Amino acid sequence: MDYKKSNAPTNTVTRNVMDLCDDTDNIYESVVVIGKRANQISSEIKNELSKKLQEFASVTDNLDEVFENREQIEISRYYEKLPKPTLMATQEFINGKIYYRNPAKDGSLMD
Repeated sequence: MDYKKSNAPTNTVTRNVMDLCDDTDNIYESVVVIGKRANQISSEIKNELSKKLQEFASVTDNLDEVFENREQIEISRYYEKLPKPTLMATQEFINGKIYYRNPAKDGSLMD
């Protein structure tokens, strides 16, 4: 996923709760969908950041030797400035970019 193209705000935004439940007719279901997507985004970002920072990992980790790598600092700053995963997931939900389904409502779950 390209997080640079995300139009999610970087700060908290007050939202109308009733707008969030338009698609699902249930605010709690909407919150669950947004929460699960936020967890997915968070794990994707974490994996991506770990891969980029592993390039700078040194074989000898001594507490006495602390190197400041400018590229590593820039990568960390970039990820710190990204919007929070919950804000990205909420924006995706509002824009209708999240696919979700409820097996209980679809009738595919037998009681």
